[in-house]
Amino acid sequence: MKTPPVLYVKTGCPWCTKALAFFAEKNFRPVVKDVLRDGEAMARMQQISGQTKTPTLEYGDFVVADFDTDEFMTALAKRPDVKTALGF
Repeated sequence: MKTPPVLYVKTGCPWCTKALAFFAEKNFRPVVKDVLRDGEAMARMQQISGQTKTPTLEYGDFVVADFDTDEFMTALAKRPDVKTALGF
C-alpha cells in the first residue's frame, strides 16, 4: 500500500491556496506539510522534485512540482492508475 498523498506548501503562497481550495472542492484530502515550518519536509520536497517551489504533490512515484490546477490535472491524466487511486 502506498503512503498517503502529501502536498507540500508554503504559508502565503497563492498557488498553494488555490490548490488547497481545488482539492477541497474535489473532496481530496492530502497530508499537508508547510515546508517553511518543517525543514524535513523541505528537504524531502527538494529530494523528490529537485526544486523548492510549491505546491508540490507526492504520491508514490507520482510527483507534480510547482503546479497550478490545470497542470496537476494534465499530469494526472497521464497516470490513470494514480487518477483512480486518488479518486479523481
